[in-house]
Formats: sequence, C-alpha cells, structure tokens
Amino acid sequence: MEQCSPSSPPARLSTTEAPRRSDPDHVELAKTEVAKPPEVDPAKVTPVKSLSNRTLAMVDYYSTAQQPYYQPVCDYTQPEEEWDRDALLDPAWEKQQKKTFTAWANSHLRKAGTNIQIIEEDFQNGLKLMLLLEVISGEALPRPDRGKMRFHNIANVNKALAYIESKGVKLVSIGAEEIVDGNVKMTLGLIWTIILRFAIQDISVGELSARDGLLLWCQRKTAPYDNVNVQNFNTSWKDGLALCALIHRHRPELIDYSKLSKGDPIHNLNLAFDIAEKHLDIPKMLDAEVMVNTLVPDEKAIMTYVSSFYHHFLGMHKAETAANRISRVLRTNQDNEKLMQDYENLASDLLNWIQRWNPWLSNRSTDLTLDDVRKKLDDFRQYRTHEKPPRIDEKGKLETLFNTLQTRLRLSNRPAFMPSNGHLIKDINGAWKGLEQSEKGFEDWLISEMIRLEQLEHLAEKFRRKCELYDEWVAGKESYLRSTDYRSSNVYAIKALRKRHEAFESDLSAHEERVQQISSICKQLNEMHYSKIGPINDKCQSIVDQWNRLNSLSVERRQRLEEAEQITERLDNLHLDFAKRVSPFNNWIDSVREDLVDLLIVHDMNTIEQLLSTHNHFKSTMPDAEQGFEALKEYERQAAAIIDQHGFDRSLLKNPYTDLSTSTISRKWHEVLELIPRRDAALQQELNKQRQNERFRHTFKEKADHLGPWLEDQLGKAINIGLDSRIASLEQTIGQLKHIQQQTYENKPKIDELEHIHQQMQENFVFDGTGRYTMEALRVGWESLMTTINRVISEIENQILLRDSKGLSEELLNEYRASFVHFDRDRAGLDPEQLKACLISLGQDIRPGVEGDHDLQRILNIVDPNNLGRVTFEALVDFMTRENADADTVEQMINSFRVLAAGKQTITESEVRRELPPQDAEYCLDRLKRFQVGADAYDYTSFSRSLYSH
Repeated sequence: MEQCSPSSPPARLSTTEAPRRSDPDHVELAKTEVAKPPEVDPAKVTPVKSLSNRTLAMVDYYSTAQQPYYQPVCDYTQPEEEWDRDALLDPAWEKQQKKTFTAWANSHLRKAGTNIQIIEEDFQNGLKLMLLLEVISGEALPRPDRGKMRFHNIANVNKALAYIESKGVKLVSIGAEEIVDGNVKMTLGLIWTIILRFAIQDISVGELSARDGLLLWCQRKTAPYDNVNVQNFNTSWKDGLALCALIHRHRPELIDYSKLSKGDPIHNLNLAFDIAEKHLDIPKMLDAEVMVNTLVPDEKAIMTYVSSFYHHFLGMHKAETAANRISRVLRTNQDNEKLMQDYENLASDLLNWIQRWNPWLSNRSTDLTLDDVRKKLDDFRQYRTHEKPPRIDEKGKLETLFNTLQTRLRLSNRPAFMPSNGHLIKDINGAWKGLEQSEKGFEDWLISEMIRLEQLEHLAEKFRRKCELYDEWVAGKESYLRSTDYRSSNVYAIKALRKRHEAFESDLSAHEERVQQISSICKQLNEMHYSKIGPINDKCQSIVDQWNRLNSLSVERRQRLEEAEQITERLDNLHLDFAKRVSPFNNWIDSVREDLVDLLIVHDMNTIEQLLSTHNHFKSTMPDAEQGFEALKEYERQAAAIIDQHGFDRSLLKNPYTDLSTSTISRKWHEVLELIPRRDAALQQELNKQRQNERFRHTFKEKADHLGPWLEDQLGKAINIGLDSRIASLEQTIGQLKHIQQQTYENKPKIDELEHIHQQMQENFVFDGTGRYTMEALRVGWESLMTTINRVISEIENQILLRDSKGLSEELLNEYRASFVHFDRDRAGLDPEQLKACLISLGQDIRPGVEGDHDLQRILNIVDPNNLGRVTFEALVDFMTRENADADTVEQMINSFRVLAAGKQTITESEVRRELPPQDAEYCLDRLKRFQVGADAYDYTSFSRSLYSH
C-alpha cells in the first residue's frame, strides 16, 4: 500500500466523476472526495455573524492548556488508505510547513485577537483549533469543555474533527489523541486538510478545480513574463520571479519587474513577501533562504501561500474570462491558418515527389546493359522500401488533414477551405493513380529484362568459345589446301597426301555443325537485339566466308590428288584409319570439354535434374570412350612396329593425314577426366541451391497463406466496424479500430519477414511462386488495411468532435449514421438523390416538384460547398444540427471585446495587451483598424465580424 506524508508532494485528488474535455488541452479534473456528512445536532452548529463572548472567553481559556507533541498525517485526499505514522518528515519541509501553517492560522486567528506560537503545542487542548474553524467558516461550534485534563482536551479536539467531517471531509487515521499528544505529523496533516477544504477546494479555473485549477491560474497570470515558467508548486517558485510576476500582473505599480534578476532569488522572494504583507495584507508564510537552499521546496507551504494571492485577486476573474474567450477564437483562426498552410506545403511536396519519380518508372528502354538493369532493380527496391512508404503516410495524412480542416471550419462557422489550383484531394489522387499505373509491372519488366540480358551474355560467351575452338581448328587449313607439296613427293607421299585430304574432308564435314551453330547463335543474338552485335556479326561473316573458301579449296585439292592412285602400304592404311577415327573422337572430346565448362543457368529443380540426368548418362558412356581412346593409341603402336620392323625412317611416324596425335588426344582426355569431378561438384552445388530455393518457395507460401487471409479478414472487420451503427458509442468504435490497428502493428514483423524471404528469393533468381499470395499482393493488402483503419478512425474522431461540439446524444447520432449507411450503398458518400432520400427519412421537410429541387439545391450548397458531388456523414450531421439550433458567435465575440474595453465602443492597445497573451495581442493589433489615424482607439466590432466571414 502506497505511503505518503506532508513531506512529499500532495497526492492527486480522488474524483467522483469522469474526466471531461473542455479546451483543446485535455485536463483531468480533481475534486475532493466528499463523504456523507455525519449527523450533527443543528442546535450545536449555528451561523455566527461576529465573534461571541463565548468565543472570546475561549481565547482566554486555551492559554493555560497543555500543548503536547504531534506527528503529521497523509493528505486527506487518500481516504481509504492507512497512513504511515512512523514515517520521518524531512526537517527542512517540517520547518517550512510549521512556519507556513502557523502564519496561515495566525492570519485568521488575528481576527479573534489571538495567535499561536508553536503549532503542535497550541492546538493540543483543542480550543484554538475550534476557534480557527469558527473564524474561517463563520459558524459556531459546540461549547468547549472547560477542564484542563487530558479527556477534556480530547473532547474539544473531537468536536473540531466532527465539524470538519460534517463538511464532507473524510479524516482517515487522524485521532484526537494524536493531536492532544502533540504529534507534529498528524497536526500538520490536519491543518493541511483544513487549508484544502476551506482555502483551496473552491478554487476553479474553467472546468478545473483545486490544485490543478490554482496551477492553471498561476500559469495564465505569469505567461507574459520572461524567465517565469510555472509547472508545479515547488521548484517553479524558488527564484521568486513567479511571485513578483503575480503581484505585478494585478498591481504593476508595486513592483518594477524589469529590474528583477533571476540570479538574485533571495532578493526577489523577500521583495514579494514584504510587498504582499505591506500592501496586500498577506502575511509572510515562507522563508526565502529555506526555499533557495532546499532542492525541492515544500509544495503544501507554497500552495497555501499562493492560494492567499488567488483569493486576494479574485475580482479579476471576469476580465480573465473575457480574455479567454477572445484567445480561444483567435487561436482557432490561427490553428486553421496553420492547417491550411500545412496542407498546401504537404500537397506541393507530395506532387513534386510524384512528378520526380513518374518519368523514371515510365522509362522502359531496352538499351540497357546487364549492370544497368541490376542497378535499376536495386534503385526500385530502394524506392519500394524507403521512398514510397513515407509518401503513403503523407498521402493519408494529407486526406486526414483536409477532412479535419473542413470539419473544424464548419464547427467554427468559417467558410469551407478551397486549396490552390491543382492541390485538391482529387488532384492528389489522380497524380497518385498515375504513379501507381507507371509502377505497375515495372519490377516484372526489370526482372524479365535482366533474364533476357543474362541469356544474351550467355549466348555471346558461347559464341566466343565456339569461335575460339573454330579458330584453333581452322588455323593453317587454308595454307594447307593451297600447298603444292605433292609436286616434290614420291608416290607414297602422294598417297599419304590423298589419305590426309580424305581425313581433312571428314574433319571438315564434322566441323560443319559447329559453323552452323555459330551462325545460329549469331542469328539469335540479332533477333534478341544484343547491344554489342557489331563485332559478332563481323566475326560470323568472316567464319562463313572462310568456310566457303575451305570447301572450294578442298574440292580443288581432292581433284589434284585424285591423279595419284598409289596407296598400297599398310602404314598408309594405318595412318588413314587413325585419322578417320581420331577426328570424330577429337570433335567429341572437344564438345565434351566445352559442355563440361558450360555456364550453369538454372531456375528450377526440373532443369537441374535434367542436367544431372544428362551428365550421369555421359559418365556411363566413358568406358566406351576409353576403349576408343586405347584403340587410337594402338594405331600409333602398330605404325611404330611396322617402321621398326622394316627399318623405315622414324620421320614416317608422322601421320600424313591429320595434325592430331595421340599426345594431343591424351592431353584432352586427361583434361576431360579432371573436368568431370569439377562438373559433378558444380552440379551438386546447383542442386543444393535449387533445393534451398524450393525451401524459400515453400516458406514464403506457408507464411503468405497465413498472413494474406488475416489481412483480408482485418480489412473486412475495419470496414464493417466503421459502418456498424449498432455499436454502443463512437469511443467504443475507435477502441475496436485501434485494437485492430495494434494487432496489425504486431503483425508487422511477419510482413518484414516475408519481405526478407522475398528479397532472398530474388537474389537467388527465384521469380516464380506456388502460392496464392505474391509479395506485391501482401504489400497492397497491408497498405490498404492501414489506410482504411486510419481513414475510419479519422472519420469517427471527426464524428466525436462533431457530436461533442453540437451536443448530440449518442442515440440521435446513431440514428443519423444508420440512415446515412442505409442510403450510402457504394460507401463513397451520398449523391444528391441519396441525400434527398436520407433527409426525408430523418424527417426533413422537402417539398415536391420544382420547389423541392430548390430546397435540395439550397441544402447542397451548405453540405457540399466544393461541388464534389458527394456528401460526407459529418456534413450531414452538421446540417441537421444547424437546422435545429443556431449560435450567434459574432455577437459573443463583440461582447467579449466590450468587457475588455470596460463598455466602450473602442479598445486601446494597453487594454488588449493587459488581458491577452502576447501572441494573441500581437495577432489582434496587426488586424484591428484604428477609428482615426494616430488615435489609440481600435474598432473591435468590424474585426470580430471579419473573423466569421471570407
């Protein structure tokens, strides 16, 4: 259980009624808890007009009574709690409270011609306590017991306590025995309870009361003064400037405030104390040195002292009320002007942003490189995650600001706000729709463009590799075909040359497919508009021209070699067989080498599984290929055996029919053997990658299928709540909507998680999903849900503001809403025909025929001043309340100025500055017109009317 004592700041007063809303600042009211008064004999408590002889006799009697010690209690505003009787009171605060409460009691006891010296002793017999209550209440208490014994003292104190409880104050844990025993804590607590009940409780400013009302009164009175900022009843008063400001505000002739310094607090405090005691009849209750040297001065002591100023200056309340009324109207105008400027600035900034991004999103140029597309995709993701979300919030804020401004203008009887050209809500929506139209499909286009460019780069790289193999093969072929070496060769050499040429033709036929592939790839690159197609076309044309020349030269050489018919030697047959078999094998092994280093571009499991199947099939053919490789080496071994057996020159080992040798084939064969495990590892790595991609797809689908229906369900709930007229109150409607909003915010990590998964999928080139919900659909669902919630909350808050300002009952507002929802079938506001039907259903008299059309047009001019063709619920309620009640606010404004001007028809500058806050005074003086040039007389009548006109 919370403990408290007079050494701590007073607990907040308990309330007997719910907080209410008054001005734009929402202040919680505090009222003293009032208990049912105990039954008191009316014969024992009677009104007193003056101090009676019995009271004067009481003054003589108490001087001989005993005055025991005391312990303070907790603030009486905590009636149901047990106070800590053993808690220690801060010595500085105890000293300050004793001095303040003693001075306050003496300020009243002196009216009876007496005083007290030691507070815990002088109230022990109860006589001066009863006398104090008689003086401050003006009522007589029961006669005191005349004895001096302890039970006589207890009886007198009980009579005082019974009287306090009869005034509706609960005294918890305060007993007469503790006061009689001189308990300092209890005695100070009792005096503080009396001060709260008889000096502070009745203080009120606006709808506030007690402590908050006194604090607000101090803040208003000291607002125009430099170096004064009253926020509490302790540290805000330490430098003395706040007290001096209060005195100067009401009695400026007593203090020259401009000469005061914040750096001399003791001088400031003593000056205020001396002037208050001398000129305002307020005794000195505080000690300047104690206040300055105490970290947190005692709040009760300061409140007691400040309340004396309030009661002294109570006569200024009427002028202050009038100033408050003027300030409220001026502040409304200033707030509306600021909202209009904020709307224009926000609209301009949003439109400029849309105009900056729209051309970029509309540009679908195909002249980009792969790096350009990747950069543009990164820029687009940056735009979606960082650029656009704040602008979505700005767009919602802009619509809310426009609706709030129109509602405020209608409630304050101001003309409707018409934004500058191009800044209407429909203009903003049109520009936004154009942006989303440009954005639609942009990411898909970028991804497809990136895939297309990757394919082009792959084809271009494949073209270059095939050209390199072709150049490697064709090197020296033309010079060979143009050679005339057969003229110096013997018959065996000629036979060898013929066999070699046959092998060449076989090789030429085998390479024809590669040339066709080169030509086909070049054609594909042209059809797909490859950006670097020029060099590729030149290279392709060069190869085709060379290939045609090779075919022509081959035919010519065959014709020349056919003249030699001497091919009989076994060695020649071996060379020929070797050349015929080695060329296809070489083509095969070159193709295998090319396939084993081919770039892997895989986007799904089917592709990688097909590649694995093909690769495994290839590995299954390797034993047959190895037999072919061994057969080629056997040809060379047989030729060497023949040469060695017959003593031929070793130079004949050179095969005259091919440039390929077993060493070349062996090198390529071992290279293939090295590439196979590398290919295995690459395929396995790609398989793992695709399995991971499949997990991405599955995870995204699982989470999206859970979040997507939830977003749709929450959106339906938000829309239905906004349209449901069966809900008990608008506040409950907002509560439900904010509950949905809170749930939505709690699910934001799920959206972020899906965004992260989606980004990982794109980084791994996973662009296809298997689920119902895409990331784009989830983003749209999330944005739609948040926009709907904010829009419905804004509409309901405007309805609450409209209900409270017009004083509508919940039942009547629900009736209006039910009719509005019934006829607003498309949920876009009422068109003229729907409005007419709705008004008739609400009992509005609209005449038939042409006269009814005139009635409807008159109403439309009121509820739809901007000719938007749709009428909102707020405009309908505003019209219905206007039809049933009128408010002459212009006259009220004029009367308020007349109060400040002391009944005159004009007002002076000093009168404006004396009562209005500085900013409001400057606002008025800038716009008030003088009656005559140079005269200190302003026309407040025309100024008041201008506030309610165009």
